[in-house]
Amino acid sequence: MEKIIIHSDLNNFYASVERAQNPSLEGKPIAVCGDEAARHGIVLAKSEQAKKFGVATGDAIWQAKRKCPDIVIVPPHFDLYIKYSRRVRDIYAQYTDLIENYGIDECWLDLSSSGKLFPPFGGSIKTADGEHYSEEYLRFLGDCIRNEVKSKTALTVSCGVSFNKVFAKLGSDLKKPDGTTVISAPNFKNVVNGLPVEDLLYVGEATRAKLAAMGITTIGKLAAADDDKIYSAFGKTGATLLKYARGQDDSPVRRADETRAPKSIGNSSTYPEDITSLKKAERYIYVLSESVAARLRESGMGLADTVHLWVRGADMKDYQFQVKVRHTALCGEIAAHAYALFAKNFQPPFAVRSLGVTVSGFDGGSSQVTFDEACGNYNKREAAERCVDKLRKKYGYSKIQRGIVAEEPSQMKNDVKSTHLIKPAKIDYPDDGE
Repeated sequence: MEKIIIHSDLNNFYASVERAQNPSLEGKPIAVCGDEAARHGIVLAKSEQAKKFGVATGDAIWQAKRKCPDIVIVPPHFDLYIKYSRRVRDIYAQYTDLIENYGIDECWLDLSSSGKLFPPFGGSIKTADGEHYSEEYLRFLGDCIRNEVKSKTALTVSCGVSFNKVFAKLGSDLKKPDGTTVISAPNFKNVVNGLPVEDLLYVGEATRAKLAAMGITTIGKLAAADDDKIYSAFGKTGATLLKYARGQDDSPVRRADETRAPKSIGNSSTYPEDITSLKKAERYIYVLSESVAARLRESGMGLADTVHLWVRGADMKDYQFQVKVRHTALCGEIAAHAYALFAKNFQPPFAVRSLGVTVSGFDGGSSQVTFDEACGNYNKREAAERCVDKLRKKYGYSKIQRGIVAEEPSQMKNDVKSTHLIKPAKIDYPDDGE
């Protein structure tokens, strides 16, 4: 049976919630920004009015003000955003229990069995041949969702309606704010083939650049590409790219209460002062790696075989690096690999604003420690780190520290694991992890 999948994306979510709470902001350019004094002063979200002046997510506050002198800067209220997010999901839950979150402001809905719950539709539900749902009916469903969210929360949502998750997500990005885009099974090629390949779900900058070097710049060109050529360039990731571009995604929408194993675990920090020395970079990488390793051990996902490093320079440019490693859950090993990536790519003089460490490639506990690893006391070191986890939980994070961290007193109490909001990591895998 053909599926009916909607991807809903709340427009300018943080800014829209602030406006809903404070009607005096209506019609004004708004930017929700972090704490400028703590160097978290970047634009987290902006209103449509601010977008028209070129204000972008990730801009520093001074950049936003230079682009739009009349912009209203408001601090984030994450408790409110969570409250509104739950209210919207309660609306969706009236129609289906197949709701899969994609961040705080986006989710997929599977409405394949929910048609009877909507108001009566005055047109034809199926196409003339009876093989597919009509575009008019699919648009009607998306519009019903949009209108109910708007009437009950004062927020607007863009909906993509399609026969699979990838094209539903693509559709929700095409008509913003407050629009419904239908990408139907009979007509999807006319809608998607001319779009830039980076519009496809999970095609990040590295993948886009590699495809561009192969002469593949649109989704249609990717769909028509030679399979062997794509497999050779991207490994197993290539099969997924082709499947998505050809409209063959068949992944299910998961229930709201269904827990899924994480694909990555990571943390990042923005610092009060620029990092300008290798020693300080190493120290901060160890602090982040402590959090990542502790969370990995708690997750039950076993060991990780890939370490990722994210760096944001003082010029606001982002850099990402990764390396395959032996399976590990040790802070020392994660930090050493992350720092090696940093030292390989950055030599003084440099100025770094933010750092992030992430691990992926979990073995689910299936890896066996080799003889060489056993001789290297891997098990003893992991037991020691688990002991540190317990001591910190009982007596406090700062009571036990590595020497490299203790060299800077301000970092001894920087418990990244407990104080940072955990967000889904967006990692681009351009070369099958190589």
